[in-house]
Order: sequence, then structure tokens, then C-alpha cells
Amino acid sequence: MRRLLKWLGWSVVVVAVLVAGVLGAAWAMSERALSRTWTVADPPLADAMASASLDHGKHLFATRGCADCHGADGAGKLLVDAPNVICIVPSNLTRTVRDAAWTDDRLAAAIRHGVRPDGTGLVIMPTGDYTDMDDHDVASIVAYLRTLPMVDTDPGRTQVRPLARVLYLFGKFPLVPAERVDHTPRERVAPPATVSVAYGKYVAQVCTGCHGSNFAGGFVLEPGTPPSANLTPHASGLQAWKESDFLHLMRTGQRPDGRQLHRMMPWKSYSAMQDVELRAVWTYLRSLPPVDGKTRS
Repeated sequence: MRRLLKWLGWSVVVVAVLVAGVLGAAWAMSERALSRTWTVADPPLADAMASASLDHGKHLFATRGCADCHGADGAGKLLVDAPNVICIVPSNLTRTVRDAAWTDDRLAAAIRHGVRPDGTGLVIMPTGDYTDMDDHDVASIVAYLRTLPMVDTDPGRTQVRPLARVLYLFGKFPLVPAERVDHTPRERVAPPATVSVAYGKYVAQVCTGCHGSNFAGGFVLEPGTPPSANLTPHASGLQAWKESDFLHLMRTGQRPDGRQLHRMMPWKSYSAMQDVELRAVWTYLRSLPPVDGKTRS
């Protein structure tokens, strides 16, 4: 019995040491990522700002996920509060745009690169959705942000909790999206706004953060919620769907079988897209290779 108790005691000690080691490594690695800096060398946005459209910027703010995260008024809000994982609180943009450090180019860098004025990476910002957004679209969003009335509230701060740090250690959590995007200065040009594969691909970039670069889905975005759907023309995805089914879903949040979409799918924002945008996205999705996403749409 003494040997058994002694063995159990040492087992507890070993497990505690291993857990402490993993937590320590996770903390060190995540802190290193949070303090890392990037240099953004995109061409100045000045020319694009001169031709920016406030109406277009308002449309993009409403339909590309900005309002979903930062609120319709841009004042920020509590987005996700997962105990022991992470508390995500997108910032108050009405205060940000009044900070002298946030020039037009710095705002563009935040959108397309996920980088703050000091070069550090934004936490959880879905930069991959916007990294190829062209100058006119980015400039229009920035111009619209400048018109938002001041809302002098503090929505709080994002908190990176232990489990998120451990998941990041093992490559399972996109803590700092700036690590995953291409920061090479390059020309970004939106295709003509027509019902085409090219324009659909451009618009559908906003879907990749949830459905993945191959659109096969399967990602659990918040503990306890269903995985994102497979959008490819596979039997486990949209193979049996028609364009009218897709448009109805995006306008009403209702699947062809009558089921309502989960709240995690921001269909209400996408429902404000123009017909040409939604039909182009559908055209692009139909052009994708079928992938077994292991989840039913």
C-alpha cells in the first residue's frame, strides 16, 4: 500500500510538472507572438482616399463583417466570452479614428495586415478575409469610419486565457492572424463587379475566416457551437443546392429544408449584399473542387 501511495504521489507530481511546463511554454510562446512586430510597406493610400466613396464604404462596413464584430455604430462590443479560453472584445472604432496615431495608412494596415501603428499584431482580427482587398474598397471603408459619430464608451479589452494560449502552442488557435498573411507590398485590384468566378472569389474572401481557404468548413468558432458548413459542391456540402436556394438562405437565414441558420452565421449582414455580389459568390462556390468537409450544410 505504501508503494502504491508513493507511486500515486509521484504521478501527481509528474503530471503537475508537465502541466506547468506546458502552460509555461504556452505563455512564453503566446507572449512572444503578441509582442512581435511587423513592418507594413504598402503604397500610400492617398490617391485612393481622394476617390473614396462613403456610400460604398458604408455598404462594405455593413456587409463584410465590420459591423458584426464592432457593432453597427462602430463602438465595439463583447463578441465572445469563453471561460478559460478567450474573451474577444472588438475595439471602439469611433475612438480609434480620432487617435492621431491611426492615420489612413495605419487603418489600412490594420484591415489588410492585422497590424497596429506600433507594428504589433491585432488579436483575432480576421485579417485573412481582407488581405487582398483593393485600395478603393479599403479607402472607402476608412473614409466611412471617419464619419462615424463619437461614442465615448469603453467596451472592454480582449483577454487571452490559458486554454487559448495552450491551443496556440500546438498550432490550433489563430491568436495573431498577422502571422498567417502575406505582408509583401503588392497591387491589389478588385475584378469588375459582375456575376463571374473572379468577382465571386474576391467577395467570398470574407467567408474564408470561418469556412477555410478551401471553403470545406469544419471549424468550431466558439466552444459549444456547430462547425462551419462545407460550401463546396460535395455531397456533404452544397452539391444538391440551386442558386435560388443559396440566395434564399443569404436573404432569410433559412436552409432549403426550412431549418434556420445558427446565430454564428452572420447572414443578416450578408443579406444586405447586392444581387450581383451574392450571385457572383454562388458562381465561385460552384467552380470549387468538391471537398468532403465531414459536415452537413
